[in-house]
Amino acid sequence: MYGEVTTTPGEVSSLDREKLFAARLHAVRVRPYLATALFALTVVESRRVPTMAVDRYWRCYVSPGFVARTPVEDLAGVWVHEVSHLLRDHHGRSDRVARERGLTGAGDRLRMNIAADCEINDDVYGDGLARPEGAVVPGLLGLGEGELMEDYLRGFRLGPWLDRFAAWLDCGSGADGLEREWDLGPDGADGLGAQEQDEVRYRVTQAITGRPGRVSKGWKRWAEEAFHPPQAWRQLLGAALRSAASGAGAGTDYTYGRPARRAAALPGVVLPSLRSRPPRVSVIIDTSGSVSDAELGSALLEVAAISRAVGGRRDLISVLPCDAAARIVHPLCRAEGIPLLGGGGTNLRKGFTAALRARPGPDVLVVLTDGQTPWPAAPPPCRTVVGLFPRPVDAEELEDSEVYEPTAPPDWARVVRIG
Repeated sequence: MYGEVTTTPGEVSSLDREKLFAARLHAVRVRPYLATALFALTVVESRRVPTMAVDRYWRCYVSPGFVARTPVEDLAGVWVHEVSHLLRDHHGRSDRVARERGLTGAGDRLRMNIAADCEINDDVYGDGLARPEGAVVPGLLGLGEGELMEDYLRGFRLGPWLDRFAAWLDCGSGADGLEREWDLGPDGADGLGAQEQDEVRYRVTQAITGRPGRVSKGWKRWAEEAFHPPQAWRQLLGAALRSAASGAGAGTDYTYGRPARRAAALPGVVLPSLRSRPPRVSVIIDTSGSVSDAELGSALLEVAAISRAVGGRRDLISVLPCDAAARIVHPLCRAEGIPLLGGGGTNLRKGFTAALRARPGPDVLVVLTDGQTPWPAAPPPCRTVVGLFPRPVDAEELEDSEVYEPTAPPDWARVVRIG
């Protein structure tokens, strides 16, 4: 992460905390939305640390020699860099990547540290924050900017970089999840627990969203996803919706505001022309007792995503809660303000009927459900996308009667499994 600094035992008698904290104040002045996180770090003096490093419990281990040799402006950049590892949960993400890809060696963890540095360093510096000399940026590895750690990790091997990086690059277990010899561990003093860490992250996200014009793209993306991480099924649902909306007959209407091209062949006759418009979307949300509150909250997030997919035209989206009976159709104003009434059995056939009865009718139907419902016998006259909440494979619990058994969504629906 930073240029090599050699620390000789006894060369520096003690840590210059005044200089170190002056650098933190500089970091807070230029990145005020990170103030809560910067002040949450506990400083631990350590001569075994090459530069500065963090553990997963929000302790920051600092080399006295490194502080003595580094200008205040550069130290401010190091503060921001180290706390960025913790805010972005690089240790937890590294653990997950290691399990998924079978990465077990120290070299693999070093690659994760480098990839995490690239994610941070591509846009964290500038605008009053100096980039420390030797900071690893994606261009140094021949990689593009704006990617995540997991993407950068696929893009390079250590190879020629090993000698250059291995001797000094070490942001600690807070960057790659691998415990270091200097770590105080979970039982050490002044560490933050999981709830305290989440509270810090939440406060930082609030500070970032309150300053949209003065935050880098990387931090904006992090704030949007910090407590609602992106899932592959959301991309699939969006693709299915776009495919449905672009189908024949969807999003087209006649207008007399612009004459048809064939009108010239019929003097005195005004012919309408076809125009394109964003599709009308009806969203049926399963509010039966078998759908949890967390899944209902997820459904509202999807309603907001659907609104963005149709260009923000909330007037083209309606939401219909449904359990065993269809509820009131709500025009979309704010997704979180829609009352999701229900809690009984499930019969989404009534929801289909109510949604199709609306005038003008929908071009696309989106159904968010656990699938434990009877389905219409005939396909609706518009494209249909079904988002299924996950259920155990062997879960065949009966609803309302001993003869009802859930069936899979029909073939005419585009099905996306959520989660």
